[in-house]
Amino acid sequence: MRSCSQIRIPRRLVTRTIFLVVFGVCFGVLSGSVFADLAALVGTKYQASDSLSVGDESREDAKQCLQNLCWNCSEFQVKIVAPVDPKREDLLVTFPSPLSTIDDESSQVFMEWYCARDADQKVVTAPAVVVIHESGRKMPVGRMIAKGFQSRGIHAFLLQLPGYGERRTARPTDGQSLLTRIRQGIGDARRARDAVAVLPYISHDRIALQGTSLGGFVASTTAGLDRGYHNVFLMLSGGDLFGVIKNGEREAAQIREMMKASGLTDEALREITDAIEPNRLAHRLNPERTWLYSGLFDTVVPIKNARSFAKAASLNGVHHFQMPTDHYTGIVLLPAILDQMSAEILQIPIDQVKSPLTRVAD
Repeated sequence: MRSCSQIRIPRRLVTRTIFLVVFGVCFGVLSGSVFADLAALVGTKYQASDSLSVGDESREDAKQCLQNLCWNCSEFQVKIVAPVDPKREDLLVTFPSPLSTIDDESSQVFMEWYCARDADQKVVTAPAVVVIHESGRKMPVGRMIAKGFQSRGIHAFLLQLPGYGERRTARPTDGQSLLTRIRQGIGDARRARDAVAVLPYISHDRIALQGTSLGGFVASTTAGLDRGYHNVFLMLSGGDLFGVIKNGEREAAQIREMMKASGLTDEALREITDAIEPNRLAHRLNPERTWLYSGLFDTVVPIKNARSFAKAASLNGVHHFQMPTDHYTGIVLLPAILDQMSAEILQIPIDQVKSPLTRVAD
């Protein structure tokens, strides 16, 4: 893994940083707007340390899974840089991935920071959530969720998985490269918690994790490493990743065809998916601080796969929302889902949240 002194920041981000500082300072002096607050953060660096602690594990299968996913803890540097699109995110946060690969473009992690603000649009100290996006190249759902948390008074950090955003490279064409990316994404998602914890304006004892679809699988396994995150919210994901790829439609079918085209056998596919299987570590999650949102008619991640994970994680009916939607129509319930997740993060009594969400018994 690269040392802090070896962190490489793309030249275009340096240019953006200079522009935002000049623009933000000038505009902030004239108007006293939020730009002054943000411009002051651009270019700042913070020293962080991995807090990953797997603890004791009695199950041999889980031990082997953890051994393949974890890394040696170390110190690392976190830096705030200018946003790619100031009309979208407020800032970018970057830090080195804990898991090195041969792909230099993925060795540096980027998170889009959507800052929590008060009524006067000033950045405020508040809880935070790390958002892991879906498989769409432009991450529209992940960004929508991040902005939804922001509007509810929570700092949101959209973590760009390897191959996305500033880390965009060619799509993986075989099972092994896909595994490498997802494994790295799991490490990045766990280290993201420690990167966020050293930033200003963050309530360091309340940092949550949220993932949707592909991001939900990444977040599920990430949360199984240890209990570093205060709350975990998983949407449209589940367990038995091999079964999802073999039987799921749409995105799952696309992965299945890619695997087939690369000559991957079912036995090899099972071995690859087993290395990152959420159910192997699900028992390590805190069932009182984990929530799963599933679609009863989901054909990408079938409800049986969602229930498989819920059972492995010991999630009761209060923590498993089974909605009368599929993998896509559930978007209509997103405002209600965000209300419920935000209430948990902000520690608002749930009976004060009016929500149309219902829970369906297995």
